[in-house]
Amino acid sequence: MAFSAIGKVKVAAHAALFFVNILVLAFSTRVNHFQEFYFMADLFPFGLSIVTLILLTITIALDFAVENSYTGRAQFEIGHFGLLSIFWLAFNSFSTSRWRMIPFQCNSIPSDFSEERGWCKDVQALKGLVWVEFFMCFVTALMTLRYTFTQYSRGNKHIFQMPLSRYHPELLFGQKLTYGRDSEFLQFEKLT
Repeated sequence: MAFSAIGKVKVAAHAALFFVNILVLAFSTRVNHFQEFYFMADLFPFGLSIVTLILLTITIALDFAVENSYTGRAQFEIGHFGLLSIFWLAFNSFSTSRWRMIPFQCNSIPSDFSEERGWCKDVQALKGLVWVEFFMCFVTALMTLRYTFTQYSRGNKHIFQMPLSRYHPELLFGQKLTYGRDSEFLQFEKLT
């Protein structure tokens, strides 16, 4: 089954977040390499960007590979991006408070210290990108939550039974969905 309209929007949001995460990983690697992986405030964006990259890669790969991927369902997406946004907010707050002593005007550093000037520019780019990544995770979770509740309130209760990438609001609940839970352990549920 091909991706639905909301599925294409979801894939675009994941791809944009993936791109920003690659940038955060690159700049945090450069900053940590200069500091020899010593300061915890510099290690937080590095570690969290690696975790985010792994989770995004798994989520995107499963969404494309498995037609009934649980990681593509609304309840998983809301929780996944909600937790990521909480972690990005907490770690960004800590790191930004440490980076407040770094001069905003990197050109004010004497030209004799070209490596320090480059490090300063990398930190300034990282400082902005970590907040962009938090914002993107938060907005993705919020928009998924809003869309899910809107569809559920319209009577489209099957939104929780299929991945968002293949969700079509016009499907009726009585139609044969290949995304349901048919299990021998759920026989009691069928009797009611």
